[in-house]
Amino acid sequence: MAIFLGIDGGGSKTTCVVGDETSILASATGAGSSLIRSGEASVRAVLDETIRRACSAAGVTPSAISFTCIGMAGAARPGIAEIAHTMLAEIVSGEIEVVGDMVIALEAGFGAAAGVVVISGTGSIAYGRNSAGETARAGGWGFAVSDEGSGYWIGRSAVAMALRACDEPGREDVPLLAGVMKSWGTATRDQLVLRANASPPPDFAALLPVVLAAADGGDPIARKVLTQAGCELAGLALQVIQRLFSGDEVTQVALSGGVFRNSELVRGEFCESLRRACPRAVVNTNVVDPVLGALERARRNTVR
Repeated sequence: MAIFLGIDGGGSKTTCVVGDETSILASATGAGSSLIRSGEASVRAVLDETIRRACSAAGVTPSAISFTCIGMAGAARPGIAEIAHTMLAEIVSGEIEVVGDMVIALEAGFGAAAGVVVISGTGSIAYGRNSAGETARAGGWGFAVSDEGSGYWIGRSAVAMALRACDEPGREDVPLLAGVMKSWGTATRDQLVLRANASPPPDFAALLPVVLAAADGGDPIARKVLTQAGCELAGLALQVIQRLFSGDEVTQVALSGGVFRNSELVRGEFCESLRRACPRAVVNTNVVDPVLGALERARRNTVR
């Protein structure tokens, strides 16, 4: 019996799924494994620990794996795929495929069929493929210059808008800012500003739960940030649709990532914004799990 391993190496968490030809045997989750964000030593340790836990739960050893597919942010960049491949080869047997995280998300959403997937997790990107096999992407150029609508973008935007609200005449109480200060363990606004402008910068994506909780409580700043995130993500989807699909062609769109999974407000604004701009886009609001796409690619690559 052939054994397959699918890995979603995200910025905030790593998920491994072990399966045979037809079923999932076990899974395990660990810390983030983005080589860009965490560095080689940290990623190697995370992959080793998470893979071994998944294999142990499945009752197999890493040496029994026939094919591994990992999707991770930045895999298209020079050197990233090679480093990841070398790491995995030290842990598992069999063939190894390293692809971008958007590739396994597209696989989870559509298999080999045409469509567009929009990812909003720690980072963000839109990626699609048409019936001719042509692909295109929009966004996903890193948190410093891109990643619109992502968890990182939401956290950073929330801090910026809350601080701006503090400058408004007569404005004393900014609940969202209080939530950020509590999350960061800062006692004063000056301390918060120093933390926000530190080098290296703080993990703004970790503020997503604070923003979601504030929005659920009716905070207008938090709700505005999440609404803008949905609009930004719809813009990424529209760019890919316009590049790959003709003007009258119905386009299937899938969603992936923790922001979509945890924020009804972001999902709703995304769907509304995209519908207004592109009525032919059909959005499936059931958020797909990229690691299942990685497992399917591992299975399919063995029979090509």
